[in-house]
Amino acid sequence: MELDRYDRRILEVLQADGRLPNQELAERIGLSPSPCLRRVRALEEAGVITGYRALVDARKLGLSLMALLHISMDKHTPERFANFEKKIAARPEVLECLLITGQEADYQLKVIVRDMDAYQELLLNRITRIEGVTGVHTSFVLRRALDNTAVPV
Repeated sequence: MELDRYDRRILEVLQADGRLPNQELAERIGLSPSPCLRRVRALEEAGVITGYRALVDARKLGLSLMALLHISMDKHTPERFANFEKKIAARPEVLECLLITGQEADYQLKVIVRDMDAYQELLLNRITRIEGVTGVHTSFVLRRALDNTAVPV
């Protein structure tokens, strides 16, 4: 899909505030409401806009410990990776799972839990028990220097 300046502006504005009414969105980007709505729907139908979500303050839910885990696997087979990814996808504590290169690890996970006890439970009773996991290296997040969900358009 070829994006023009209006499409890009729609994406910028909606990434900052996905609940913005169409009338206000149209005013901000300089279009009338009907063409603005048609463009938003076209972006949704093309899969450029994949959904709308609420951003939640994890600390207010008691989730204050965030960690980055580098996971090493014993075999680099599609079946082994598929099994790992399926098990990880079932864990609500896992915010992100990335298959990576350039490290000794195969995956990087971003997890969030209440405290160190919850982390220990997740690590020892869940993650290390997944078939094929041979090593885990953890870094704990001290603070978020930048927390951006918007992609550049």
